[in-house]
Amino acid sequence: MKIYNGISEFKRLDKAIVTSGTFDGVHLGHQKILQRIVQTALKEKGETVLITFWPHPRLVLQPDIELFLINTFEEKAILLEKFGIDHLIKLPFTREFSNLTSEDFIKDILIKGIGTKKLVIGYNHRFGKNREGSFDHLMAHQHHYGFEVEEIPRQEIDDMGVSSTRIRKAILEGHIDLANRFLGYKYTLTGQVVNGDKIGRQIGFPTANIVVSSANKIIPGDGVYPVFVRLGKDTLKGMLYIGNRPTLNGLKRSIEVNIFDFNEDIYDKSITIEFIKQTRGDLVFKNLEELRQQLIRDKEESLKIFTSHDT
Repeated sequence: MKIYNGISEFKRLDKAIVTSGTFDGVHLGHQKILQRIVQTALKEKGETVLITFWPHPRLVLQPDIELFLINTFEEKAILLEKFGIDHLIKLPFTREFSNLTSEDFIKDILIKGIGTKKLVIGYNHRFGKNREGSFDHLMAHQHHYGFEVEEIPRQEIDDMGVSSTRIRKAILEGHIDLANRFLGYKYTLTGQVVNGDKIGRQIGFPTANIVVSSANKIIPGDGVYPVFVRLGKDTLKGMLYIGNRPTLNGLKRSIEVNIFDFNEDIYDKSITIEFIKQTRGDLVFKNLEELRQQLIRDKEESLKIFTSHDT
């Protein structure tokens, strides 16, 4: 898959099968659209093109709201490549861009810039200034524009009960197993391993403290999670804690993972966490020994859960 930072980097195609949108999560509903454009491109002997906007339009148009995202751009790109997209165009979303009319978007980007032969969109998808562009408008003028238009029916998406908003809520509340069902893959976090206070090491459960680089990335709800840990080419098993460490009178939220059967120095390295489910919420313990006993039970439960989950 080729990635382009703006339409100016893209070379117009003869048979471009196109879709556009934010695609935060690349969830099962999004995957319906991706499958359709890939199938169409194979049939028409064309190439798939996905137009996405970065940063997320709501972060630009509504800067005062708190919006957390399911994917970073890099995570989104990896997922889109897995689903067979040939070309990914990242359009920088600015206030100036938000004033582009739907007519100019169609003319300058879809037709002149890309060479669209077929456009596939999700139901109720709109584009251009004030979201004025609609499927009905495109259908009414598709012969004039010179490309076909297809809309994924609302029922196909609604029957799944899936949306980016619902997934964000599930992640924030710690319902990772539900979020994973809607996503069709395991939710991930990527960050850098940093120094901690090494209290976990004192009680037999050393942890790698993680700092997530993206400020807008959703952090799951406080608690304990069995996780897969991607470290370079290796996939390891562990359990991850998110919370303020109330037993230790913690003052800030911590993300730390105990990697099973692992004792290497990985400070400053990047690791990716794949969540399976939450096994318990955050708890307060009377002392470190009580915490240690609970961690033993947490590890036993995590190991049982791994028996029914592939890496």
